[in-house]
Amino acid sequence: MKKCIAIPILLLSIFLKGQQPTQTTTMDSIHLNEVTLKANAILGSKFEAKNRTGSAFYISPKEIKKFNYTDINRTLRGVPGVNVYEEDGFGLRPNISLRGTSPERSSKITLMEDGVLIAPAPYSAPSAYYFPTIGRMQAVEILKGSSQVQYGPYTTGGALNMISTEVPDSFGIFLNSSFGSFNSGRIHTQVGDTKKNFGYAIEYLNYNSNGFKDLDNGENTGFDKNDLVAKFRVNSNADAKVPQSVELKFQYSNEDSNETYLGLTETDFSLNPFRRYAGSQRDEMNTEHLQFMLTHVLGLGKNTSLTTTAYLNDFNRNWYKVDNVTVNGERQSIANIIENPVDLQAYYDVISGNSNTTNNDVIAVKANNREYLSTGIQTKLNHRWSTSSSVHDFELGMRYHYDDEDRFQWVDDYGITNGIMELVTNRLAGTDANRISDARAFSTYTLYKLKYKNLTLTPGIRYENIQLGRTDYGSSDPERSGTNISTRENKVDVFIPGIGFNYNFDNVSLFGGIHKGFSPPSNQVGEKPEESVNYELGTRFTYSGLSGELVGFYNDYSNLLGSDLAATGGTGSLDQFNAGEVIVQGIEVLLNYDLSSSNTNISIPITLGYTFTDTEFQNSFGSENDIWGTVSKGDELPYLSKHQLNAAASIEYKKFEVHLNGRFNGAFRTKAGTGSIPANEKVDSNIVLDLGTKFRYNDHITITANAMNLLDERYAVARVPAGLRPGMPFGVFGGLELRY
Repeated sequence: MKKCIAIPILLLSIFLKGQQPTQTTTMDSIHLNEVTLKANAILGSKFEAKNRTGSAFYISPKEIKKFNYTDINRTLRGVPGVNVYEEDGFGLRPNISLRGTSPERSSKITLMEDGVLIAPAPYSAPSAYYFPTIGRMQAVEILKGSSQVQYGPYTTGGALNMISTEVPDSFGIFLNSSFGSFNSGRIHTQVGDTKKNFGYAIEYLNYNSNGFKDLDNGENTGFDKNDLVAKFRVNSNADAKVPQSVELKFQYSNEDSNETYLGLTETDFSLNPFRRYAGSQRDEMNTEHLQFMLTHVLGLGKNTSLTTTAYLNDFNRNWYKVDNVTVNGERQSIANIIENPVDLQAYYDVISGNSNTTNNDVIAVKANNREYLSTGIQTKLNHRWSTSSSVHDFELGMRYHYDDEDRFQWVDDYGITNGIMELVTNRLAGTDANRISDARAFSTYTLYKLKYKNLTLTPGIRYENIQLGRTDYGSSDPERSGTNISTRENKVDVFIPGIGFNYNFDNVSLFGGIHKGFSPPSNQVGEKPEESVNYELGTRFTYSGLSGELVGFYNDYSNLLGSDLAATGGTGSLDQFNAGEVIVQGIEVLLNYDLSSSNTNISIPITLGYTFTDTEFQNSFGSENDIWGTVSKGDELPYLSKHQLNAAASIEYKKFEVHLNGRFNGAFRTKAGTGSIPANEKVDSNIVLDLGTKFRYNDHITITANAMNLLDERYAVARVPAGLRPGMPFGVFGGLELRY
C-alpha cells in the first residue's frame, strides 16, 4: 500500500516538472533567506511550513481573523490530515486527531501553547478538558509527518502549537465586540507597546452564550468564559555584544458551562435534536486555569542562541453531571439507558422527566472534581553555520517535566418530581474516586539540518525517560490518612528516531521521511507504550498560479493503545488497553488558486482541501467496558471520517472582505467494524457552510458580520458520551472592531 500512495505523488511531481513554461516564477521558498524562528514557535511563518521536510501547516493571523472563530474545530477545518468530531457545538472541549490518531479529548497529539505542553497533565492525564481559547491566538501551527523528534511525547500524528498574542513593536490598542444568536456575546481587548528595553501586552477576552439546546425545564444550556493574558519583556540594547531578553507571561481563565454528557435517543433526536432531558438540569462544568511562563533568550554570537523556558500550569475543574439512574434498587448508566430506551423504559422515563422518582429511585450526579498540575523547564541550543555550498543547523533540546492529576470526587443523589430535580443525599468529597496519578519525565533531542544546493536532510533522535505512578487512597478514606492505600508504578525508556528530506526543483519540491511514532502508556504496571513506524511522501508545487500540496502517509502501529474515557462511553478510569497491530494510511490534498491574480485591486483566493483516511485492525480482540466493542481483524477504527473535504473562497476588494467556507465531513462509525455502518453505530455525514464579512470604515473602525451553518443543517456530531449530540444550528453574529 505504501507503493500505491507513493506512485501518484511521484507521477504528479514528474508531470509538473515536465510542464514548466520557458519562463517561470520560482517558488518563494527556494531562494529566500532562512527565517529566524521565535522562541514560542515551531514554524513561525508560511515560508517555514513550505520548506519543512515533513508536512506542516501555518494558520496566519490574517486567516484566523477571517471568521473571528472562538471554536478551534472550525479554525482547523481547512488543514488536511486533521480529523475532528465535535461535542458541545462551541469547541470548548475538542476531539482532535492528526493522521488517524485516536481523537478522544485530543489526548494522542502533542498540544502546546507558545511551545509549552498545555494539556492538563500531558503525561499522566492528557485528555484535554482544558483547551486554550482560540479567539485570543495570533497563529496556529500544525506539524505532521517525519522529523517530529523536537516535539513530544506524542509523535505519531503530530503536534499542534497555538501562538498567543505577542508583545507588539509599537503602541497599539484593540477592541472587538460582537453579539448574536443564542444571546451569544464576545468582547476582546488588547493593549501593548515596546520601548527600547521594555515591552508589554495585556489582553482580555470574554465570550458567552445561552446555548442552542432546549432544556426541558427551560434553564440556560450555555456558558461564560473569561481569559486574561499579560506579557512583560525586558531586553538588552539592539547592539549589545551578548543580546538577550526575558519575558514573563501570566494567563488566567475560568469557565462556567451548563454542559452534560447526556445526549438523546434516536427517536428524540429525530423529533428535536436540540432537546436536553430534564435529568441533566443540574449538570455544570466549572474550571480555572492558571499559567506562568518565564522565557530567557540568549544570543551567543551571530549564529548561536540559547532559549530556556520555565513553566507552570495549574488547572482545577469540577464537572458535576448525571452519571446513572437507579430504579427499584437496580442501577443503569446513562449510556445504557440512551442506547436501550425501550428495554429500560422505566429508567428512560425518570431521566427524561416523564415520571417521578420514588423512595427506591434515584438520579446519581457525579462531581468529577479534579486538580491538575503541569510544570517543568525546557531549553534548546541552536547553532547555524554555512559554507559556500551548504547550510547547517544543529539543535539540541532538553526538558524536565512533572505533572499530576488529583481526583477527589463524590456522587450526590437526586430525586425528580414534575421535571424538577431535588437533592436527596449530599455525600462527602473523596468518597468516590480518591487518588493521585503523577508522571516525571526527562526528554532530550538532537536535530541536524543540512541544506546542500536543492536538497535538505533533517535526521534527528529523541529520548524519553518516563516514570508514571498512582496513589489510590480509596473511597473509604476521604481524609487520606493512608489506612487503605495502594500504589502502582510504570516506567518507560524510549529512543524515537526520524529523518526527513526535501528536494526543490524550480517550481516543485519532493519531500518525505520516516519516523517512529510513540505515545506514553498509563501507570498500569508493565503496560507498554503505543508504538508505530510512520512513513510519508509528498510534493509541493506552483504552476500557472496554482499552488498546493499532495501527501501520502502510512502509519504502521505495532501496539495501538485505547483509553477508557467516560467521554467515549467508558467508565472514566483512564486505564489504557492494548489494541494490537493497526494500519492507518491516507492521502492529503491542498490546492490554492487566486482567480484575480492579474488584478491588483481585487483578490479572489480559492482553497480546496481533502483528506482520505483508511484504517484497519490487524488482529482480533474484545475491548473492556465496551469502549470499541468486539474487534475483528480487518475492522476499521471508530470516530474517524474516511472522507473530509473543505472548500473556501474569498473576495477582498478595497474596504470589503467576504469569506465563505464549506466543510463536508464524511460519516464515521462509533464502534469498530467493517462494511456498511449499522444505524445505531453511525454518525451521518454533514455539510456546513460559514460566512464571514468585514467592512473597514477607516483605519480604526471595522464592522463585521458572520453567519454559522448557513444551510441550517441539522446534524449529529457524535454518539458519545451517552447518546446523539447536535451541531450548532444557523446563527448570525454582528460586531465592531476598533484599532488604534
